[in-house]
Amino acid sequence: MAIKNFRAARKQSEKDTTKPILVSDYMTKKLITFKPEQSVLDVMDVLIKKKISGGPVVNDKGELMGIISEGDCMKQISESRYFNMPMAETTVEKHMVKNVETIDGNMNIFDAANKFLLSKRRRFPIIENGKLIGQISQKDVLKAALDMSGRSWKINFKRASLF
Repeated sequence: MAIKNFRAARKQSEKDTTKPILVSDYMTKKLITFKPEQSVLDVMDVLIKKKISGGPVVNDKGELMGIISEGDCMKQISESRYFNMPMAETTVEKHMVKNVETIDGNMNIFDAANKFLLSKRRRFPIIENGKLIGQISQKDVLKAALDMSGRSWKINFKRASLF
């Protein structure tokens, strides 16, 4: 007598657990950007209203020129008060960080996490063909980790060689 199996075939997981999760899967594409000629006071107003800690500085062609942050604005406030200089005429170009480290959109998200740990940066711009196309932040990496938990956590962490 043959034994019948009444279990249905198991459905394959909808998400491939061996496929790496890339920076481009989690990067922010709609960015608040600043112009080099913009005033620092204007930047401070935008940072406060949009509840962000900084942003990329781009030229009219969309090319990354630098990054301006709350810390850069704080330095300007301090210098302005110390030297009794008006802030209204101070531009982003004079206070932005010009040597900006970028990250590849095709990088594995856990390799990006490691890069964040090593660099102590809060965000990395993503450039493609010379143009700014997005930005990845530490929060974006945390979101990716939450999405991954319980699925293929161990596989991706081994790939990222964090452990």
